[in-house]
Amino acid sequence: MVQHVVNEVSQLGLQKLVTVVGHGAEKVQEQLGNVSEFALQAEQLGTAHAVDQAASVLANEEGTTLVICGDTPLITAETMEALLQQHEEAGAMATVLTAYIEEPAGYGRIVRNENGHVEKIVEHKDANEKELAIKEINTGTYCFDNKALFASLSKVSNDNVQGEYYLPDVIEILKNEGHIVSAYQTEHFDETLGVNDRVALSQAEIIMKNRINRKNMVNGVTIIDPSNTYISADAIIGSDTVLHPGTVIEGNTVIGSDCEIGPHTVIRDSEIGDRTVIRQSTVHDSKLGTEVSVGPFAHIRPDSVIGDEVRVGNFVEIKKTVFGNRSKASHLSYIGDAQVGEDVNLGCGSITVNYDGKNKFKTVIGNGVFIGCNSNLVAPVTVEDGAYVAAGSTITENVPSKALSVARARQVNKEDYVDQLLNKKKS
Repeated sequence: MVQHVVNEVSQLGLQKLVTVVGHGAEKVQEQLGNVSEFALQAEQLGTAHAVDQAASVLANEEGTTLVICGDTPLITAETMEALLQQHEEAGAMATVLTAYIEEPAGYGRIVRNENGHVEKIVEHKDANEKELAIKEINTGTYCFDNKALFASLSKVSNDNVQGEYYLPDVIEILKNEGHIVSAYQTEHFDETLGVNDRVALSQAEIIMKNRINRKNMVNGVTIIDPSNTYISADAIIGSDTVLHPGTVIEGNTVIGSDCEIGPHTVIRDSEIGDRTVIRQSTVHDSKLGTEVSVGPFAHIRPDSVIGDEVRVGNFVEIKKTVFGNRSKASHLSYIGDAQVGEDVNLGCGSITVNYDGKNKFKTVIGNGVFIGCNSNLVAPVTVEDGAYVAAGSTITENVPSKALSVARARQVNKEDYVDQLLNKKKS
């Protein structure tokens, strides 16, 4: 969630980014990496106290400081840019981002004087009856003159219902000192939605989903049912690609142009070439070429590289495999830890037997190989270019180029066996 906020803030070109962390600090630091500096709030004593933890990094800096909550993932760079512009044009010491909503319960209220200027911000639990009637709310996003901000933080008290140090109190402190305090009212309240529980998280996800889907449709992607299609904010999808209902595209996935995805397909952290069709299947951490056909009910597992014009059919599982151009596994196969050449045909029920209970072994299949139905290739094993493997074979030794390998028991027909068996049962 905080990653979305940081991504938007990073677009503003600010000189320094500091993230105040507390509970779960290590996870946040791991997620953000070197994008941000960090300050630790060991004890959560309020929003003013949180900002004050960054004093060692920011207190001596000149200029404007943007303060934003990490649990507002819908905020956009455009709104923050407008807030900064308002702050600069007003010559203010502080500018607060506000919104007008019909049901402001739970939010701090913006109290203005008779001239319409911001006087203070009152938290919901500390507001009187008149203040509770105000529908302009504090979104928790601010611009401050940096020196004025840190000078004021030491003047904030915790004399309130919560016993916390409120950052909004800085607004009243600066106003009482005669400084200009400004406000920028956004028309997009959904951008300011704070996520404090699973209900709000669900609401934010719906808004984010709709925003992402709209962006992709504007860019030429056809989404048959936007309400039932989920696309990562980091995913890139080419124009004229069609997404059917139940499609889930996760992580840093890149999908080419003129593809057809779904219905009921999950693609995660993968690269999909142009004109590829994936139906009712799962693709994880893999790369697919152009004009590939996958599914229905196929599973391409991590570290697989699928060439161009490949067919991966129904109930086929591929794992950690390089699968060459124009090769086919049309149904009911497992190909794991393998290198498959070009123009290979893997018949129904073909299996690479890669695991002996302790270690994984590699299967190598050359170009132009034909593997008959219900064949087991017991790794480590190599089937060289142009070789054929007869249906029903269990291959345990390498197969030379252009050879036919037959590894199955000879058929024996026992005449009249059934009649003898049935007569024996009757007696």
